Amino acid sequence: MSRSRSRSLPMVLAIAGLAAAFTTGTASAVTTLAAEVNGMVCAFCAQGIEKNLRALPATKDVCVNLAERLVAVELKGGTKLDAEQLKAVVRDAGYDVKSVKSIDVPAASLKAKARLR
Repeated sequence: MSRSRSRSLPMVLAIAGLAAAFTTGTASAVTTLAAEVNGMVCAFCAQGIEKNLRALPATKDVCVNLAERLVAVELKGGTKLDAEQLKAVVRDAGYDVKSVKSIDVPAASLKAKARLR
């Protein structure tokens, strides 16, 4: 085998591995915690919650939608945020959390959806 072929083979294998991971969803899975929150009525409410959630080490992005009563925290890859931690941050800001669920939708998509309404 020529020297140039032996160097390119590992790269081809690496690219194939990445392609397989992306097609199976293992490399790019998005985890977002979405909470239904009561009591948010203004932009000041949304800013306070967003600021506190962005300060968490696991947070990649945050979406606060007043009309939908939604607070969503997209997590950084490989990190976790317990639903109780999310509830505690929102409750400490003075709001009531009705429910929390995990979704596979990026916060940016939720923001874009909100802008369309």
